[in-house]
Amino acid sequence: MATVLWESEVTGVGADAGDLLEGGVLILFGEPVPDALAEVSVVHRLGGDDAVGASPEIAPGDEVHLAADVFTIDEVGEIANRNLADLGHIVVYVNSPDQALLPGAVKATGSDLAAPSVGDTISFVRP
Repeated sequence: MATVLWESEVTGVGADAGDLLEGGVLILFGEPVPDALAEVSVVHRLGGDDAVGASPEIAPGDEVHLAADVFTIDEVGEIANRNLADLGHIVVYVNSPDQALLPGAVKATGSDLAAPSVGDTISFVRP
């Protein structure tokens, strides 16, 4: 049985986020987010009564669910879990094996990234 480690709802998609998504880069930021970062981010609701915290921490083999798409996490940066818990921020590189793993990022594989819609669910799941 799968375990949801963290879950949130998309509240906005930045005007420049689409270009990054086409390149396999998903930047998540929890509200509130500065305008300059919101332009390149998929913004989500951080906290609230329905929030599911990052516990236990995400690890290789877990999955990122973005609307109906599922991506398998291959690597986790050393501060990715802390950033996700504190700021709702994480960068997901999809199908980018040559991308250096940044401390606040994860690398994942799966289908091509598609832009989410407001109201879609984002989650990290342990299958």
